[in-house]
Amino acid sequence: MKSKKYEMEIGGEKLTAEFTDLAENADGSVLLRLGDTVVLATAVMSKGEKDSDYFPLSVEYEEKFYAAGQILGSRFMRREGRPSDEAVLSGRIIDRTIRPLFNNDLRNEIQVVVMVLSLGKYDPDVLGVIASSLALSVSRIPWDGPVSAVRIGKLFTQEGKEEGKFLINPSYKMREASTDEAECELDVIACGKDGTINMIEVGSNEVSEDTLMKALEEAKIELEEIQKFQEKIISEIGNKKVEIKKIEMPENLQEAFNSEVLPKLKDLMGEAGKTKIYALEDEWFKYLDENMPEVDQKIAKKLFHQAIDDFIHKIAIEDNKRIDNRGFDDLRNLFAKAGGISPLLHGSGIFYRGGTHIFSALTLGAPSDSQVIDGMEIQTNKRFMHHYNFPPFSVGETGRVGGMNRRMIGHGALAEKALLPVIPDKDIFPYTIRIVSEALASNGSTSMGSVCGSTLALMDAGVPIKKPVAGIASGLMMSSDKTKYKVLTDIQGPEDEYGDMDFKVAGTKDGVTAVQMDVKVSGISLPILKEAFEKAKMARIKILEIIKAEIKEPRKELSPKAPRIISVKIRPDQIGAVIGSGGKIINEIKDNTGVEIDIEEDGIIYITGEALGAEKAKTLIEEIVKEYKEGDKVTGEVIRVADFGVIVKLDSRNDGLVHISEIAPFRIEKIEDYMKVGMKVPVIIKSIDDKGRLKLSIKDVDPNFIQKSK
Repeated sequence: MKSKKYEMEIGGEKLTAEFTDLAENADGSVLLRLGDTVVLATAVMSKGEKDSDYFPLSVEYEEKFYAAGQILGSRFMRREGRPSDEAVLSGRIIDRTIRPLFNNDLRNEIQVVVMVLSLGKYDPDVLGVIASSLALSVSRIPWDGPVSAVRIGKLFTQEGKEEGKFLINPSYKMREASTDEAECELDVIACGKDGTINMIEVGSNEVSEDTLMKALEEAKIELEEIQKFQEKIISEIGNKKVEIKKIEMPENLQEAFNSEVLPKLKDLMGEAGKTKIYALEDEWFKYLDENMPEVDQKIAKKLFHQAIDDFIHKIAIEDNKRIDNRGFDDLRNLFAKAGGISPLLHGSGIFYRGGTHIFSALTLGAPSDSQVIDGMEIQTNKRFMHHYNFPPFSVGETGRVGGMNRRMIGHGALAEKALLPVIPDKDIFPYTIRIVSEALASNGSTSMGSVCGSTLALMDAGVPIKKPVAGIASGLMMSSDKTKYKVLTDIQGPEDEYGDMDFKVAGTKDGVTAVQMDVKVSGISLPILKEAFEKAKMARIKILEIIKAEIKEPRKELSPKAPRIISVKIRPDQIGAVIGSGGKIINEIKDNTGVEIDIEEDGIIYITGEALGAEKAKTLIEEIVKEYKEGDKVTGEVIRVADFGVIVKLDSRNDGLVHISEIAPFRIEKIEDYMKVGMKVPVIIKSIDDKGRLKLSIKDVDPNFIQKSK
């Protein structure tokens, strides 16, 4: 096997790039190792062009269970199935990083495949970006790389004061670090090249914008070192790039466009969406059908959309205007409503931001309703879930309804990440929580609208969240020479499609909980990002004011339709008694009360169901684990009368004997004259024998009970 290795250090660990003939038929491939985590990235370009009007790039991120040293998957199919959400999100990170560095005129199909071959203590997502960059860079595929990636973490004390230095490429264990003094509450993935950032993914626990900027400054230093590492490799083993066939613009087509379309671009001003753009495009193609039917439709379409792009950039950068005539920091009209859809829902929220309309519905369930995650990287039970749907009618189109795609998974995960820091701990609120956000109308950043709608649903349901969370998307219009730019708050359709940046920031009034940035240019400088953070914060505060004006705090009571959860604490050694042989006892309780029962290893029992059934189940469990001792006084029920005494039932699981001599302080000849089945009698536990049998007395509690009852 041919092999050539390159090494550098990152975060105190050796990063090794090995180029072999293992995947020799790919245009480019590399084995990238950090510690015991190893990924294989390959890049392939089709030999012919695809007849399409878009750049055909696909990025596949493949999890292999063998990489974790485990046999995972379904009991009935021990092999990998569809990609997990974690795999989809990792693939999206790679895609969002490498895509802006391709020339959109390229029509050859490009496929990048990243396979995780070994899963050590480091997350393979960052390695996937670097490996993809190297595979593309050394290949013949035309691409404006390399691009680098790094993960940044930071420890914070419980009081919120910063602790120690930033963590460079922290391991899984370091990211989950939690001590009595500090927690790792910041997880930043930053990608970029040439001193700029072109992809950001952040999950944090109300971290300040200043701290995030410092993290990006640290990331920039590391990215520059990784770029130098890649450039050295490319200079030694990189292949000559294939030239992209330049699309020639017919002179008569350009002239027709200049006369028929360019003068009408000014009429697009005031547009709050893409309706006017669609109408003008239809008008342009109608003209071509009637007057120039021989024209290549793809070239005509490219010409049209490039002109729209140039127009929106020009009015922003040169004329200080936005296409819908808003100020650069202005938000569109906001509307928030908590509840009101149906009393059957446990909680719901409706949020409008201009033409983006979100409906979020919340459902509460038992702890056992949590999602079992059994993936290559993560094995856990997930008690908070946010799911996102994007039906075709939301953008006025027809199409397939149902199912999931990468965009839906990514948007749902982003909103979930934004909300997670404010979800109450299980010991405070043990419910499983599922929110579904439906994007019913879309005109810019439905993911951030979902954060707002979900916050309303959480408070409407009475979930005691720590603080409300809101999100906003900012954009950017930058001149071609990158010397001039404008940051746009609350971008809408055309600004999203034709702009240079999609910068989503979510958080509370006190700090940021999630960030996601994509760009269409090669990268964004830190000063621009700092300005975007500042504007996003101002917008977030305004949105939070609208939310709090609708519902100031979580409702005090849960919906009547929501289940109730009661917790009972028992000793771990009593769990077997509650479960019973083969689950007999716990199943009897469930059947008799109609509840769900979840027992934790530490002895906490969660009872979920209607209030009456839950209370009854609690009583039954408490009776099972009740340990009587000598001297306890109890009121019981006579369940049997015999010559030698009476059997008294203390609860559903315990009874004892009152001997004839312990009924009264005088001699009783015939017990039936004094005691009847069903009588309520006061007793005291006189003794407990070695077999746990209870000896009871009535006379030691009330010597006159027999006479009074008679």
